[in-house]
Parts: sequence; structure tokens; C-alpha cells
Amino acid sequence: MPSTPPTRSAPVGPAAAPRDEVDGILAGWHQARPDLDVTPLAVLSRISRLARYLETARREAFADAGLEGWEFDMLSALRRSGEDALSPGALMRETLVTSGTMTTRIDKLAARDLVRKNRSAQDRRAVEVRLLPEGVARVDAAMERLLAAERELLEPLSADSSAQLANLLRSLLLTFEADNGDG
Repeated sequence: MPSTPPTRSAPVGPAAAPRDEVDGILAGWHQARPDLDVTPLAVLSRISRLARYLETARREAFADAGLEGWEFDMLSALRRSGEDALSPGALMRETLVTSGTMTTRIDKLAARDLVRKNRSAQDRRAVEVRLLPEGVARVDAAMERLLAAERELLEPLSADSSAQLANLLRSLLLTFEADNGDG
């Protein structure tokens, strides 16, 4: 009498894709609620899980450079601006924080000698924030560590797959930025 092959929840053979934890979640929901279309979970649960790995990598890269995440955001906004200095309003737009939060953050960075806050030469009523050499050194070090960590996270993907994923994610993100007026 021939034996019955075992029932498997995943495809087998050379064409079988490896299964991750999200596959298990999807299978569980298919079993518990076969009436639900759980297709969005296949994408967004993976993005959510990847975001946790990215957040850990970011936190470590910033800590290695002696920075908190918000400090990196502020310093990198100044570093990549191409300007000698930015106004607090420009920094608010770049970092998406309120004016009260911005004032506190500028003062904390100035106290650590990472930025200097002074009156604008063009308009004495306006304040400008300038990146100091120690701020440049720290943000550059953090950026280098972050890029190394992100390259490692993307290592399983080919250059073409990485570019394709970036394009797909851009298309999705643009719909949200257009809705929020960020684009």
C-alpha cells in the first residue's frame, strides 16, 4: 500500500521560497478567518518588522557617534543643507517638530558645542543655527556607521532588486506625501 505524502504548509522543491515569520502569521489568519483577505499583511507586516531592524541599526550608529536620533536629524539637516546656517523655521520643516521643541533642541545642541546659535547678519531680529566642527565630525561619523549598517541590512538583495524595491517604496510613499502636502 503506497504511503500518503505528508501535508505541508509550505511549497517544497527547488522553487520553494523560504518562509519567514510573516508567512506563519498569514497562514494562521487564513486558518482562523478564511473570509479575510490578508494580502496587505504580506507587505506591511514585513515593512514593520524590517523597520525594527533598521531602528536598532540607526540607534547603534548614532550612539557610536555619541548622538541621539533627534540630534542626528538636526545635525544632518544642517550638514546636507548646503548652507552656512539655517533658521529655526527651516530646521522645523526639515525635522517636522514644533517651534517649542526646536528651541529646546537647538539650545541642547549649542550646550554640547555641536551648533552655534546667533543673530542673522542680514536681519538682526532673526536667529540662525550654524553647525560647528564637532557637530560636523559627529554627524559624519554617524552617517558613515549608518550607511555601513544599512548596506549590511540590504546585503541579501542584488543591486537591481534593491533599486526595484526603492522604486516600489517611493511610489507608495509618494501617495502619502501628496496626501499630507509633504511632497
